[in-house]
Amino acid sequence: MPRTRYRPSSLKGLRTRKLEFETIGESGIPPAGGVSRTPHVLHDSRRSTTTAFASQQGVPGYARFAIGFDERDRARLHALIDQVLDCGRWTEADLTARFEATWEDDNEVPAAAVSSWTGGAMAALHFAGVQGETVLCPSNTFMATPLAAVRAGADVQYVDCNRDDLCMSFADFEAKAERLRPRAAFVVHIGGHIAFEIERIAAYCADRGIFLIEDCAHAHGASWNGRKPGSYGDAGVYSLYATKTISTGEGGVLVSRRPEVVAHARAFRNYGKPSYEVPGLNFRMSEFTAALGLVGIERLPEIVAWKNAVARAELDPIYPSRIELPDGMVSGLYKYIVLDWLERSTGRVYDQPCHRIMGHQVDLPNTDWVARHHSCVPLYYRPNG
Repeated sequence: MPRTRYRPSSLKGLRTRKLEFETIGESGIPPAGGVSRTPHVLHDSRRSTTTAFASQQGVPGYARFAIGFDERDRARLHALIDQVLDCGRWTEADLTARFEATWEDDNEVPAAAVSSWTGGAMAALHFAGVQGETVLCPSNTFMATPLAAVRAGADVQYVDCNRDDLCMSFADFEAKAERLRPRAAFVVHIGGHIAFEIERIAAYCADRGIFLIEDCAHAHGASWNGRKPGSYGDAGVYSLYATKTISTGEGGVLVSRRPEVVAHARAFRNYGKPSYEVPGLNFRMSEFTAALGLVGIERLPEIVAWKNAVARAELDPIYPSRIELPDGMVSGLYKYIVLDWLERSTGRVYDQPCHRIMGHQVDLPNTDWVARHHSCVPLYYRPNG
């Protein structure tokens, strides 16, 4: 008897797409932050390791995929894990608090650790009260961004991006905000740099009471005249997924200048304890995850400096079509993006806009253009080559 696949009414219109193979990085792991959707032939699992090694000869270290972990931190990580084992508390304990405090020192806004980007986004959306309301979202983003709002009960409407930074267009955002009167909005910092129009977007939202969530999943280590991502809007949410600039495998961090938002997130991640006034679920970060996060955030300034030095010396001279940053902006260089189509690259940041995946009939010309006219040059943190 045929099985009927359950499809929530909130996701009707989501188009199914035929299965395609991911582009595989040098290590056999998908490249950081995105996958090329060009179909590939399955690799022969019997291929010799000698052949695989030979394929890497002559490839500079920074061009070979690497998890964002510095091997020099292995002993410190082991020591932190031993502390967790010794204390007997594997969650809701000292290391999570230390990780949050260290993140706050670096990001210069209070932080709440969560088990995933989604946990932080759902906490922020719940605080904003988006159920039954409109949320504006750029289409040039990962599907996690609109799907979080859909799951929170919001009506997602898509906004076009700019061609110079790949981030949300203020002009299109303003036009749609005036017409749709959203309760909340996402702005996504693409590829490691801060959205060029973030100040205009944040000022507009503050003036009109629109709850602004910064999707900082790519933005570790970025700054603009010293100001960090997540400090412009009402909340910012970072991802610590396996391919991010610093990683805990799975994990996330919510930041906010507003103490009540951080308090809400801490209750939301733990079933609403202790009063249960916040109807949350389990989005807690374990102490083992916090140990990885603490090591990563302590190493972050060096990672960003190293990647920027390599980019200036090795990549800028040969990629004149790269994204040019405004004065005073530092990118964490999660992606080194060029506005050109390169056959040999790690693929695109996103090659399928969310509005097309979700089947929304809306004209977003810049978003469609960006999907076809950019590439990501490999740049991975490998301080020892």
